[in-house]
Amino acid sequence: MRLTVQFLFTILFGVATVCSQNKQLLYDFHEIPQSLMVNPGVKTMEKWHTGIPFISGLAFQAGTSGVTVNDLFANDGIDFTTKVQERVLDAMTKGDDISTTSQIEGFNVGFRGRNRPNDYYSFGIYGETDIIVYWPEDLAILAFEGNGGANIGRSFDLGHLNVRGEMVNVFHFGVNRKVSNTLTVGARAKLYSSIFEFKSTKNSGTFSTTEGLDNIYANTIVADMELQTSGVEGILDILDEDTSTTQKDLASLFAKRVLLGGNLGLGFDAGFSYKLNPQTTIAGSVLDVGFIYHSKDIKNYTLNGSATNEGIEVVLPEDITNLGVDLWQDLIDEIEESVPFDNNDDGFISLRPIKAYGSIRYDFGLREASNKDCGCGINAGGSGQYEEMYRNSVGGQLYFIKRPRGLQAALTGFYQKKLGRTFSLKTTYTVDKYSLSNIGLGFSLQAGPVNFYILGDNLLSYQNIADTHYASLQFGFNIISWNDN
Repeated sequence: MRLTVQFLFTILFGVATVCSQNKQLLYDFHEIPQSLMVNPGVKTMEKWHTGIPFISGLAFQAGTSGVTVNDLFANDGIDFTTKVQERVLDAMTKGDDISTTSQIEGFNVGFRGRNRPNDYYSFGIYGETDIIVYWPEDLAILAFEGNGGANIGRSFDLGHLNVRGEMVNVFHFGVNRKVSNTLTVGARAKLYSSIFEFKSTKNSGTFSTTEGLDNIYANTIVADMELQTSGVEGILDILDEDTSTTQKDLASLFAKRVLLGGNLGLGFDAGFSYKLNPQTTIAGSVLDVGFIYHSKDIKNYTLNGSATNEGIEVVLPEDITNLGVDLWQDLIDEIEESVPFDNNDDGFISLRPIKAYGSIRYDFGLREASNKDCGCGINAGGSGQYEEMYRNSVGGQLYFIKRPRGLQAALTGFYQKKLGRTFSLKTTYTVDKYSLSNIGLGFSLQAGPVNFYILGDNLLSYQNIADTHYASLQFGFNIISWNDN
Protein backbone atom coordinates (compact mmCIF):
# COMPACT_ATOMS: atom_id res chain seq x y z
CA MET A 1 0.00 0.00 0.00
CA ARG A 2 1.66 3.18 -1.19
CA LEU A 3 0.58 5.70 1.42
CA THR A 4 3.28 8.17 0.53
CA VAL A 5 4.30 11.32 2.33
CA GLN A 6 3.08 13.39 -0.62
CA PHE A 7 -0.44 12.02 -0.27
CA LEU A 8 -0.54 12.86 3.41
CA PHE A 9 0.47 16.42 2.55
CA THR A 10 -2.31 16.48 -0.05
CA ILE A 11 -4.85 15.55 2.61
CA LEU A 12 -3.54 18.10 5.07
CA PHE A 13 -3.52 20.79 2.40
CA GLY A 14 -7.14 20.03 1.59
CA VAL A 15 -8.02 20.27 5.28
CA ALA A 16 -6.16 23.53 5.76
CA THR A 17 -7.67 25.26 2.75
CA VAL A 18 -11.23 24.15 2.93
CA CYS A 19 -16.63 23.51 8.97
CA SER A 20 -16.72 22.25 12.09
CA GLN A 21 -19.11 19.36 12.59
CA ASN A 22 -20.85 20.93 15.58
CA LYS A 23 -21.92 24.41 14.47
CA GLN A 24 -23.55 25.48 17.73
CA LEU A 25 -22.91 29.17 17.07
CA LEU A 26 -24.48 29.02 13.61
CA TYR A 27 -27.46 26.91 14.68
CA ASP A 28 -30.68 28.98 14.83
CA PHE A 29 -28.68 32.16 14.10
CA HIS A 30 -31.27 33.04 11.45
CA GLU A 31 -29.73 36.43 10.65
CA ILE A 32 -27.11 34.38 8.76
CA PRO A 33 -28.39 32.59 5.60
CA GLN A 34 -26.00 29.65 6.21
CA SER A 35 -28.10 28.70 9.26
CA LEU A 36 -30.31 26.93 6.69
CA MET A 37 -27.46 24.44 6.22
CA VAL A 38 -27.72 23.22 9.82
CA ASN A 39 -31.52 23.43 10.03
CA PRO A 40 -33.50 23.51 6.78
CA GLY A 41 -36.52 24.42 8.91
CA VAL A 42 -35.08 27.58 10.50
CA LYS A 43 -37.16 30.77 10.24
CA THR A 44 -36.29 32.74 7.08
CA MET A 45 -36.95 36.45 6.52
CA GLU A 46 -35.00 37.17 3.33
CA LYS A 47 -36.47 37.93 -0.07
CA TRP A 48 -33.30 36.45 -1.55
CA HIS A 49 -29.64 35.98 -0.73
CA THR A 50 -26.48 35.06 -2.52
CA GLY A 51 -23.20 34.14 -0.97
CA ILE A 52 -20.05 35.62 -2.43
CA PRO A 53 -18.49 32.60 -4.19
CA PHE A 54 -15.82 30.76 -2.19
CA ILE A 55 -15.94 33.23 0.73
CA SER A 56 -19.60 32.89 1.76
CA GLY A 57 -18.90 29.98 4.07
CA LEU A 58 -15.35 29.17 5.17
CA ALA A 59 -14.74 27.15 8.29
CA PHE A 60 -12.44 24.66 9.96
CA GLN A 61 -12.33 22.61 13.13
CA ALA A 62 -9.63 20.53 14.75
CA GLY A 63 -9.82 18.63 18.01
CA THR A 64 -7.94 16.16 20.15
CA SER A 65 -9.42 14.55 23.22
CA GLY A 66 -6.00 13.36 24.38
CA VAL A 67 -2.52 14.82 24.13
CA THR A 68 -1.85 18.31 22.75
CA VAL A 69 1.19 19.65 20.91
CA ASN A 70 2.21 21.57 24.03
CA ASP A 71 2.03 18.41 26.15
CA LEU A 72 4.80 16.85 24.08
CA PHE A 73 6.94 19.75 22.92
CA ALA A 74 6.77 22.35 25.69
CA ASN A 75 10.17 23.40 27.01
CA ASP A 76 9.46 22.18 30.54
CA GLY A 77 12.67 20.24 31.28
CA ILE A 78 10.96 16.84 31.09
CA ASP A 79 12.53 14.17 28.89
CA PHE A 80 10.53 13.56 25.69
CA THR A 81 10.43 9.80 26.23
CA THR A 82 8.97 10.38 29.70
CA LYS A 83 6.33 12.68 28.23
CA VAL A 84 5.32 10.05 25.69
CA GLN A 85 5.06 7.39 28.39
CA GLU A 86 3.15 9.49 30.94
CA ARG A 87 1.01 11.74 28.74
CA VAL A 88 0.30 9.44 25.83
CA LEU A 89 0.74 5.75 26.58
CA ASP A 90 -0.41 5.92 30.21
CA ALA A 91 -3.16 8.51 29.67
CA MET A 92 -4.79 8.00 26.27
CA THR A 93 -7.31 5.25 25.55
CA LYS A 94 -8.91 3.80 22.43
CA GLY A 95 -11.79 6.29 22.87
CA ASP A 96 -9.52 9.30 22.38
CA ASP A 97 -9.30 10.74 18.91
CA ILE A 98 -7.68 13.36 16.73
CA SER A 99 -10.11 14.81 14.21
CA THR A 100 -10.54 17.62 11.74
CA THR A 101 -13.51 18.70 9.66
CA SER A 102 -13.32 21.46 7.09
CA GLN A 103 -15.68 23.02 4.58
CA ILE A 104 -15.74 25.63 1.84
CA GLU A 105 -18.81 26.84 0.00
CA GLY A 106 -18.49 27.16 -3.75
CA PHE A 107 -21.70 29.14 -3.84
CA ASN A 108 -24.96 29.43 -1.87
CA VAL A 109 -28.12 31.05 -3.28
CA GLY A 110 -31.63 31.42 -1.90
CA PHE A 111 -34.85 33.08 -3.06
CA ARG A 112 -38.51 33.32 -2.07
CA GLY A 113 -41.12 31.87 -4.38
CA ARG A 114 -42.96 34.56 -6.33
CA ASN A 115 -46.25 32.65 -6.35
CA ARG A 116 -45.60 30.92 -3.01
CA PRO A 117 -44.13 33.61 -0.72
CA ASN A 118 -44.18 31.24 2.25
CA ASP A 119 -41.62 29.01 0.47
CA TYR A 120 -37.92 29.83 0.46
CA TYR A 121 -35.70 27.86 -1.94
CA SER A 122 -31.94 27.49 -1.60
CA PHE A 123 -29.24 25.65 -3.52
CA GLY A 124 -25.48 25.50 -3.86
CA ILE A 125 -22.26 23.51 -3.72
CA TYR A 126 -19.79 22.94 -0.91
CA GLY A 127 -16.76 20.75 -0.38
CA GLU A 128 -16.06 18.95 2.88
CA THR A 129 -13.08 17.10 4.31
CA ASP A 130 -13.56 14.95 7.41
CA ILE A 131 -10.78 12.90 9.05
CA ILE A 132 -10.88 11.12 12.40
CA VAL A 133 -8.16 8.89 13.84
CA TYR A 134 -8.77 7.03 17.10
CA TRP A 135 -5.80 6.37 19.32
CA PRO A 136 -4.70 2.72 18.73
CA GLU A 137 -4.01 2.14 22.42
CA ASP A 138 -2.78 -1.47 22.40
CA LEU A 139 -0.89 -1.18 19.12
CA ALA A 140 0.90 1.95 20.36
CA ILE A 141 1.98 0.16 23.54
CA LEU A 142 3.15 -2.82 21.49
CA ALA A 143 5.20 -0.55 19.22
CA PHE A 144 6.70 1.48 22.08
CA GLU A 145 7.30 -1.21 24.71
CA GLY A 146 7.52 -4.34 22.57
CA ASN A 147 6.06 -7.75 23.37
CA GLY A 148 8.63 -8.78 25.97
CA GLY A 149 9.06 -8.22 29.68
CA ALA A 150 5.84 -7.23 31.43
CA ASN A 151 3.89 -7.71 28.19
CA ILE A 152 4.50 -11.47 28.05
CA GLY A 153 1.04 -13.04 28.17
CA ARG A 154 -0.74 -9.78 27.33
CA SER A 155 -3.31 -9.92 24.54
CA PHE A 156 -3.03 -6.84 22.34
CA ASP A 157 -6.35 -5.87 20.72
CA LEU A 158 -5.98 -5.27 16.97
CA GLY A 159 -9.46 -3.74 16.94
CA HIS A 160 -8.00 -0.57 18.45
CA LEU A 161 -7.00 0.44 14.90
CA ASN A 162 -9.84 2.73 13.78
CA VAL A 163 -9.48 5.50 11.19
CA ARG A 164 -11.74 7.19 8.66
CA GLY A 165 -11.15 10.05 6.21
CA GLU A 166 -12.82 11.53 3.16
CA MET A 167 -13.07 14.50 0.85
CA VAL A 168 -16.45 14.97 -0.82
CA ASN A 169 -18.21 17.60 -2.92
CA VAL A 170 -21.92 18.17 -2.22
CA PHE A 171 -24.61 19.57 -4.52
CA HIS A 172 -27.75 20.53 -2.62
CA PHE A 173 -31.26 21.95 -3.07
CA GLY A 174 -33.59 22.81 -0.20
CA VAL A 175 -37.12 24.07 0.44
CA ASN A 176 -38.07 26.00 3.57
CA ARG A 177 -41.82 26.47 4.18
CA LYS A 178 -43.67 28.63 6.68
CA VAL A 179 -46.66 26.39 7.41
CA SER A 180 -48.20 28.78 9.93
CA ASN A 181 -47.25 31.60 12.26
CA THR A 182 -45.96 28.97 14.68
CA LEU A 183 -44.45 26.24 12.47
CA THR A 184 -41.70 26.31 9.83
CA VAL A 185 -40.40 23.10 8.21
CA GLY A 186 -37.73 22.36 5.66
CA ALA A 187 -35.88 19.65 3.76
CA ARG A 188 -32.75 19.51 1.62
CA ALA A 189 -31.75 16.95 -1.02
CA LYS A 190 -28.04 16.22 -1.52
CA LEU A 191 -25.97 14.66 -4.27
CA TYR A 192 -22.49 13.57 -3.14
CA SER A 193 -19.45 13.28 -5.39
CA SER A 194 -16.58 11.59 -3.55
CA ILE A 195 -13.03 12.75 -4.26
CA PHE A 196 -11.41 10.13 -2.03
CA GLU A 197 -12.21 8.05 1.02
CA PHE A 198 -10.33 5.65 3.25
CA LYS A 199 -11.59 3.78 6.27
CA SER A 200 -10.55 0.96 8.56
CA THR A 201 -13.24 0.81 11.22
CA LYS A 202 -14.33 -2.81 11.68
CA ASN A 203 -11.13 -4.52 12.75
CA SER A 204 -10.85 -7.34 15.26
CA GLY A 205 -8.23 -9.79 16.47
CA THR A 206 -5.39 -10.16 18.95
CA PHE A 207 -1.64 -10.54 19.13
CA SER A 208 0.01 -12.19 22.12
CA THR A 209 3.34 -13.64 23.23
CA THR A 210 3.44 -16.58 25.63
CA GLU A 211 5.94 -19.18 26.78
CA GLY A 212 6.70 -21.66 24.00
CA LEU A 213 7.15 -25.40 23.88
CA ASP A 214 9.95 -25.77 21.33
CA ASN A 215 11.36 -22.26 21.77
CA ILE A 216 11.41 -19.75 24.61
CA TYR A 217 8.38 -17.80 23.36
CA ALA A 218 5.43 -18.37 21.04
CA ASN A 219 3.70 -15.55 19.14
CA THR A 220 0.01 -15.90 18.28
CA ILE A 221 -1.95 -13.66 15.95
CA VAL A 222 -5.66 -13.82 15.17
CA ALA A 223 -6.66 -11.09 12.72
CA ASP A 224 -9.70 -9.91 10.79
CA MET A 225 -8.70 -6.48 9.49
CA GLU A 226 -9.51 -4.41 6.43
CA LEU A 227 -8.59 -1.03 4.97
CA GLN A 228 -11.00 0.18 2.28
CA THR A 229 -9.95 2.97 -0.07
CA SER A 230 -11.71 4.77 -2.88
CA GLY A 231 -10.10 7.37 -5.12
CA VAL A 232 -6.75 7.01 -3.37
CA GLU A 233 -4.90 4.91 -5.95
CA GLY A 234 -5.48 7.41 -8.74
CA ILE A 235 -3.95 10.18 -6.62
CA LEU A 236 -1.00 8.00 -5.60
CA ASP A 237 -0.33 7.00 -9.21
CA ILE A 238 0.04 10.66 -10.17
CA LEU A 239 2.26 11.41 -7.16
CA ASP A 240 4.46 8.38 -7.85
CA GLU A 241 5.06 9.50 -11.45
CA ASP A 242 6.50 12.79 -10.10
CA THR A 243 6.73 14.50 -13.48
CA SER A 244 6.60 18.14 -14.54
CA THR A 245 2.82 17.79 -15.02
CA THR A 246 2.08 16.33 -11.58
CA GLN A 247 0.34 19.42 -10.24
CA LYS A 248 -1.67 19.87 -13.43
CA ASP A 249 -2.68 16.20 -13.44
CA LEU A 250 -3.76 16.37 -9.79
CA ALA A 251 -5.81 19.52 -10.43
CA SER A 252 -7.47 17.86 -13.42
CA LEU A 253 -8.31 14.73 -11.42
CA PHE A 254 -9.73 16.73 -8.51
CA ALA A 255 -11.78 18.93 -10.85
CA LYS A 256 -13.24 15.86 -12.55
CA ARG A 257 -14.27 14.29 -9.26
CA VAL A 258 -15.65 17.56 -7.90
CA LEU A 259 -17.93 17.82 -10.96
CA LEU A 260 -19.68 14.45 -10.48
CA GLY A 261 -16.82 12.40 -11.91
CA GLY A 262 -16.20 10.59 -8.64
CA ASN A 263 -18.15 7.95 -6.78
CA LEU A 264 -21.70 9.21 -6.24
CA GLY A 265 -24.25 9.08 -3.46
CA LEU A 266 -27.54 10.53 -2.23
CA GLY A 267 -28.72 12.03 1.03
CA PHE A 268 -31.05 14.51 2.69
CA ASP A 269 -31.45 16.93 5.60
CA ALA A 270 -34.71 17.81 7.41
CA GLY A 271 -35.66 20.23 10.17
CA PHE A 272 -38.33 22.34 11.84
CA SER A 273 -38.93 25.33 14.12
CA TYR A 274 -42.05 25.53 16.28
CA LYS A 275 -43.22 28.35 18.56
CA LEU A 276 -44.72 26.91 21.74
CA ASN A 277 -45.78 30.45 22.64
CA PRO A 278 -44.83 33.98 21.50
CA GLN A 279 -41.54 33.77 23.41
CA THR A 280 -40.54 30.09 23.36
CA THR A 281 -39.34 28.18 20.30
CA ILE A 282 -38.17 24.60 19.90
CA ALA A 283 -36.21 23.47 16.85
CA GLY A 284 -34.62 20.28 15.58
CA SER A 285 -32.85 18.92 12.54
CA VAL A 286 -31.15 15.81 11.18
CA LEU A 287 -28.38 16.16 8.61
CA ASP A 288 -26.58 13.95 6.10
CA VAL A 289 -28.88 10.95 6.15
CA GLY A 290 -27.41 9.24 3.13
CA PHE A 291 -24.73 7.09 1.52
CA ILE A 292 -22.06 6.97 -1.17
CA TYR A 293 -21.59 3.91 -3.38
CA HIS A 294 -17.90 3.40 -4.19
CA SER A 295 -17.26 1.51 -7.42
CA LYS A 296 -14.42 3.48 -9.11
CA ASP A 297 -10.70 3.47 -8.28
CA ILE A 298 -11.15 0.93 -5.46
CA LYS A 299 -8.29 -0.71 -3.56
CA ASN A 300 -8.98 -2.67 -0.39
CA TYR A 301 -6.41 -4.42 1.82
CA THR A 302 -7.23 -7.34 4.11
CA LEU A 303 -5.45 -9.34 6.80
CA ASN A 304 -7.45 -12.38 7.80
CA GLY A 305 -6.49 -15.60 9.56
CA SER A 306 -4.70 -16.99 12.60
CA ALA A 307 -1.28 -18.45 13.29
CA THR A 308 1.07 -19.42 16.11
CA ASN A 309 4.81 -19.68 15.66
CA GLU A 310 7.82 -20.03 17.90
CA GLY A 311 10.31 -18.53 15.48
CA ILE A 312 12.96 -20.56 13.64
CA GLU A 313 13.29 -24.09 14.90
CA VAL A 314 16.91 -25.32 14.71
CA VAL A 315 17.94 -28.90 15.32
CA LEU A 316 21.55 -29.11 16.48
CA PRO A 317 24.00 -30.14 15.25
CA GLU A 318 22.26 -31.17 11.97
CA ASP A 319 21.09 -27.63 11.05
CA ILE A 320 24.21 -25.79 12.12
CA THR A 321 25.18 -25.26 8.48
CA ASN A 322 21.66 -24.23 7.34
CA LEU A 323 21.22 -21.00 9.32
CA GLY A 324 20.65 -18.96 6.20
CA VAL A 325 18.02 -17.12 4.23
CA ASP A 326 15.99 -20.24 3.52
CA LEU A 327 15.04 -20.74 7.15
CA TRP A 328 13.91 -17.12 7.52
CA GLN A 329 12.00 -17.28 4.22
CA ASP A 330 10.31 -20.50 5.31
CA LEU A 331 9.16 -18.75 8.48
CA ILE A 332 7.82 -15.76 6.53
CA ASP A 333 6.03 -18.00 4.02
CA GLU A 334 4.45 -19.98 6.85
CA ILE A 335 3.09 -16.86 8.54
CA GLU A 336 1.80 -15.37 5.27
CA GLU A 337 0.05 -18.62 4.41
CA SER A 338 -1.71 -18.73 7.77
CA VAL A 339 -2.52 -14.99 7.93
CA PRO A 340 -2.61 -13.85 4.29
CA PHE A 341 -2.24 -10.16 3.47
CA ASP A 342 -4.40 -9.62 0.39
CA ASN A 343 -6.03 -6.89 -1.66
CA ASN A 344 -9.12 -6.58 -3.86
CA ASP A 345 -11.15 -4.04 -5.81
CA ASP A 346 -14.61 -4.86 -4.43
CA GLY A 347 -17.03 -1.93 -4.32
CA PHE A 348 -18.50 -0.81 -1.01
CA ILE A 349 -21.11 1.53 0.46
CA SER A 350 -20.20 4.14 3.05
CA LEU A 351 -22.85 5.79 5.19
CA ARG A 352 -22.62 9.51 5.84
CA PRO A 353 -21.79 10.72 9.39
CA ILE A 354 -25.35 11.53 10.48
CA LYS A 355 -25.75 14.61 12.68
CA ALA A 356 -28.75 15.74 14.76
CA TYR A 357 -29.59 18.97 16.60
CA GLY A 358 -32.28 19.92 19.08
CA SER A 359 -32.78 23.28 20.79
CA ILE A 360 -35.08 25.41 22.89
CA ARG A 361 -34.97 29.21 22.88
CA TYR A 362 -36.65 31.80 25.10
CA ASP A 363 -36.93 35.38 23.78
CA PHE A 364 -37.29 38.41 26.07
CA GLY A 365 -36.75 42.16 26.17
CA LEU A 366 -39.41 43.83 24.06
CA ARG A 367 -38.31 46.32 21.46
CA GLU A 368 -39.63 49.84 21.80
CA ALA A 369 -43.19 50.29 20.49
CA SER A 370 -43.66 46.50 20.47
CA ASN A 371 -46.16 45.17 22.97
CA LYS A 372 -47.94 42.28 21.34
CA ASP A 373 -47.29 39.21 19.22
CA CYS A 374 -47.37 39.84 15.49
CA GLY A 375 -49.30 37.42 13.34
CA CYS A 376 -48.15 39.15 10.17
CA GLY A 377 -47.45 37.22 6.99
CA ILE A 378 -43.97 37.15 5.57
CA ASN A 379 -44.63 39.91 3.09
CA ALA A 380 -46.65 42.13 5.39
CA GLY A 381 -45.70 45.76 5.78
CA GLY A 382 -42.56 46.59 7.71
CA SER A 383 -39.12 45.17 7.35
CA GLY A 384 -39.05 41.39 7.44
CA GLN A 385 -35.49 41.75 8.65
CA TYR A 386 -36.61 43.41 11.88
CA GLU A 387 -40.00 41.87 12.55
CA GLU A 388 -38.53 40.31 15.68
CA MET A 389 -40.03 41.92 18.78
CA TYR A 390 -37.40 40.74 21.24
CA ARG A 391 -33.82 41.87 21.67
CA ASN A 392 -32.56 38.93 23.74
CA SER A 393 -32.63 35.16 23.55
CA VAL A 394 -31.36 32.41 25.85
CA GLY A 395 -31.56 28.67 25.48
CA GLY A 396 -29.90 25.31 25.13
CA GLN A 397 -28.84 23.05 22.28
CA LEU A 398 -28.07 19.34 22.08
CA TYR A 399 -25.95 17.86 19.32
CA PHE A 400 -25.15 14.30 18.23
CA ILE A 401 -22.96 12.87 15.50
CA LYS A 402 -22.53 9.23 14.51
CA ARG A 403 -18.83 8.38 14.71
CA PRO A 404 -17.06 5.03 14.07
CA ARG A 405 -16.98 4.27 17.82
CA GLY A 406 -20.57 5.37 18.45
CA LEU A 407 -22.48 8.56 19.14
CA GLN A 408 -20.56 11.69 20.08
CA ALA A 409 -22.56 14.37 21.91
CA ALA A 410 -22.26 18.03 22.89
CA LEU A 411 -24.42 20.23 25.14
CA THR A 412 -24.56 24.00 24.61
CA GLY A 413 -26.07 26.93 26.44
CA PHE A 414 -26.34 30.26 24.60
CA TYR A 415 -27.26 33.91 24.85
CA GLN A 416 -28.03 36.08 21.82
CA LYS A 417 -28.33 39.88 21.75
CA LYS A 418 -29.59 42.10 18.92
CA LEU A 419 -27.97 45.53 18.97
CA GLY A 420 -29.94 47.93 16.84
CA ARG A 421 -30.88 46.91 13.33
CA THR A 422 -27.50 45.87 12.00
CA PHE A 423 -25.66 43.90 14.65
CA SER A 424 -26.42 40.58 16.34
CA LEU A 425 -24.18 38.87 18.89
CA LYS A 426 -24.27 35.28 20.13
CA THR A 427 -22.19 33.64 22.85
CA THR A 428 -22.14 29.96 23.76
CA TYR A 429 -20.80 27.61 26.41
CA THR A 430 -20.31 24.05 25.19
CA VAL A 431 -19.39 20.81 26.96
CA ASP A 432 -18.17 17.87 24.89
CA LYS A 433 -15.39 15.24 24.84
CA TYR A 434 -12.80 17.81 23.75
CA SER A 435 -13.41 20.55 26.31
CA LEU A 436 -15.39 21.36 29.45
CA SER A 437 -14.75 25.10 29.10
CA ASN A 438 -15.58 25.89 25.48
CA ILE A 439 -16.74 29.51 25.29
CA GLY A 440 -17.70 30.66 21.80
CA LEU A 441 -18.54 34.07 20.39
CA GLY A 442 -20.03 35.08 17.08
CA PHE A 443 -21.57 38.11 15.46
CA SER A 444 -23.47 39.03 12.33
CA LEU A 445 -23.15 42.50 10.81
CA GLN A 446 -25.66 43.80 8.28
CA ALA A 447 -24.25 46.81 6.40
CA GLY A 448 -26.93 47.65 3.85
CA PRO A 449 -27.31 44.54 1.68
CA VAL A 450 -23.95 43.11 2.74
CA ASN A 451 -23.90 40.55 5.52
CA PHE A 452 -20.65 39.57 7.23
CA TYR A 453 -20.39 36.99 10.00
CA ILE A 454 -17.61 35.44 12.04
CA LEU A 455 -17.98 32.67 14.63
CA GLY A 456 -15.17 31.43 16.87
CA ASP A 457 -15.14 28.58 19.37
CA ASN A 458 -13.12 27.82 22.50
CA LEU A 459 -11.83 31.38 22.77
CA LEU A 460 -10.02 30.79 26.08
CA SER A 461 -7.60 28.49 24.28
CA TYR A 462 -6.45 31.12 21.78
CA GLN A 463 -3.85 32.42 24.22
CA ASN A 464 -1.93 29.18 23.62
CA ILE A 465 -3.13 27.37 20.50
CA ALA A 466 -0.48 24.64 20.93
CA ASP A 467 -2.09 23.65 24.24
CA THR A 468 -5.69 23.60 23.07
CA HIS A 469 -7.79 20.49 22.63
CA TYR A 470 -10.22 22.16 20.25
CA ALA A 471 -10.37 25.12 17.87
CA SER A 472 -13.02 26.23 15.40
CA LEU A 473 -13.55 29.26 13.16
CA GLN A 474 -16.29 30.13 10.65
CA PHE A 475 -16.82 33.28 8.60
CA GLY A 476 -18.35 34.49 5.36
CA PHE A 477 -19.94 37.23 3.25
CA ASN A 478 -23.45 37.33 1.77
CA ILE A 479 -25.62 39.76 -0.15
CA ILE A 480 -29.15 39.84 1.24
CA SER A 481 -32.36 41.45 0.01
CA TRP A 482 -35.03 41.70 2.68
CA ASN A 483 -38.73 41.53 2.01
CA ASP A 484 -39.34 45.26 1.81
CA ASN A 485 -36.33 45.93 -0.48
